[in-house]
Amino acid sequence: MRVMRRLAAALLAAGGIFGGAVGGAAAQETPVHLLSYEAIPSAQVALDLEGATYAQRAALTQAALDDLAPRVLAAAGLAAAAVQTDLTPGGYLLKTNASLQARGAMSEDQAVRAAAALGYVFRQWSVLVSRLDDAEGDTGYVVLAFDDGALTPDLAQAFFEAAAAVDEGLGGGYTAFDDDMIFLNVRDGDHQPYSGLDDMAFAAKLGQAAGRFGAAPVRVASAGYARALFVGNDWEAAPNGEDYAATLDDAGLVAKLDALRAEHTALVETMAAGFGWR
Repeated sequence: MRVMRRLAAALLAAGGIFGGAVGGAAAQETPVHLLSYEAIPSAQVALDLEGATYAQRAALTQAALDDLAPRVLAAAGLAAAAVQTDLTPGGYLLKTNASLQARGAMSEDQAVRAAAALGYVFRQWSVLVSRLDDAEGDTGYVVLAFDDGALTPDLAQAFFEAAAAVDEGLGGGYTAFDDDMIFLNVRDGDHQPYSGLDDMAFAAKLGQAAGRFGAAPVRVASAGYARALFVGNDWEAAPNGEDYAATLDDAGLVAKLDALRAEHTALVETMAAGFGWR
């Protein structure tokens, strides 16, 4: 069964477009948060990714998931068994890459702490923290469902491009779980959607894209409001991850993460040499 189907009762809004959250979800003592990130560094390690294939990116990402990611979460105070992480396609600015999608029951403070730890070790510009069951959320989202077993990285990229052809604002990014693609109408620091679309238009245009998509059957499975925020670091202004370190505000934890970051560097350099990324 699909991940999103298993989580539907707890995470997704019932009924029509931008309806209210499921009552049981709102009553949860500890909400389910999603963390979306990548394991290929965006800073400090020089890589030539121009010819990198999705399979290569996925191999490095899987290696990081198998060993490092659970240890980063544990250092940040989250038991590995409490967080399920999947390697899935993820899109940003019309490019699909291998990404990691983690989900678990945690407070927002715990989610932000975990996101900062992951971003620090894997040297990401940002980690997206979202909660789809937030009745007071102010970020519109749409879930698009493909047939079981149909969603491949190539198909996800094809739909990403088709959506952007309907409106360029839909080409900002997506996350995927099993055969579902999730588009969040994320806001900037001034609370304006990066897409340039209000939530109703965002949902309507994704529905248009689904209706016009001829490569495979796809439908709007759900839509609603989420809470979403980016936990990030400006690697130009903070070249050693100082923004993440400030968010963590824990010198002992940062020291542990430094050791894990060194392991990540060794892993990346070894695999990059084999892939010809140097």
